[in-house]
Amino acid sequence: MARSMWKGAIQFGLVTIPVKLYVATESRAGVSFNMLHAEDLSRIQMKIFCPVEEEIISRADTVKGFEYAPGEYVVITDEDLESLPLKTVRSIEIEQFVESEAAATHTKFVKQAYYIEPDKIGRKAFALLKAVLQDKGLTAICKVVIKDREALAALDPYENTMVLSTLYWPDEIRALGELDLPEEEPEVKAAEKAMAEQLVGSMTGEFDPAGYQDEYRTALMQIIESKVEGKEVVAVPAAEEPSNLVDLMAALEASVKAAKAAREAGTPPPTSVAEAKAKKADSAKGRASAPAEEAEEAKPARRRKSA
Repeated sequence: MARSMWKGAIQFGLVTIPVKLYVATESRAGVSFNMLHAEDLSRIQMKIFCPVEEEIISRADTVKGFEYAPGEYVVITDEDLESLPLKTVRSIEIEQFVESEAAATHTKFVKQAYYIEPDKIGRKAFALLKAVLQDKGLTAICKVVIKDREALAALDPYENTMVLSTLYWPDEIRALGELDLPEEEPEVKAAEKAMAEQLVGSMTGEFDPAGYQDEYRTALMQIIESKVEGKEVVAVPAAEEPSNLVDLMAALEASVKAAKAAREAGTPPPTSVAEAKAKKADSAKGRASAPAEEAEEAKPARRRKSA
């Protein structure tokens, strides 16, 4: 059973909804490695070392410290963190409601997503808030303290619950001015745009996440399994380096042809009009003859007259 990582309440106006937060995602893609000593392949250990006493200490002997001046620290305890005079320490404080489409521009940079589970006593109020957000197309902008940090967050309906997405603060998002972007948009010819639209159209379909997998992890695991079995690892041919784009139209046309070929390879060949008519006529003829055959079989056998 999933374990909650935060317990508190959603607050808006004078309404309090007791809830729990559960991390909505987990990373399974990465292959973890251990650090080994290159000489004897023994696993190395990370130890906490005190340079003053020149000895290794346990993690239990450590405390949190804030460096307020070079080499000068003040100790912060768990009790200090619990006593912070902020409502957001134990509550998701809704600051305002905004239209979801308008909020999407400012909620692109998500740190972590959390599922929300309301306590039994707060299920009705939770359902009411969810229904209003869903019907009105709104997103709740909130503030909450998670893991000793106050976070800006967005609250949105999701299936039979709601999702709280913690966001980066505005001063944590890098400005686009750091990039080498053109001041004016490059001129795009009508033919190029039409061809690009055709390419996009040929690659457009319903998104099914189940149809995708981490191919890098699969290939890496194959290498690991080969090494475990003592087999020689077969090198994969290096991918071709992308060349400079010289003829945009030629590249677009080639891409459209490749996309169409890929789509046709996964679908049966089209049926011509004549073939469809012939198939329909055969089907109708079969349906017409079937009742006659059934009637003939249903007739009782004639009795032969005796001499």
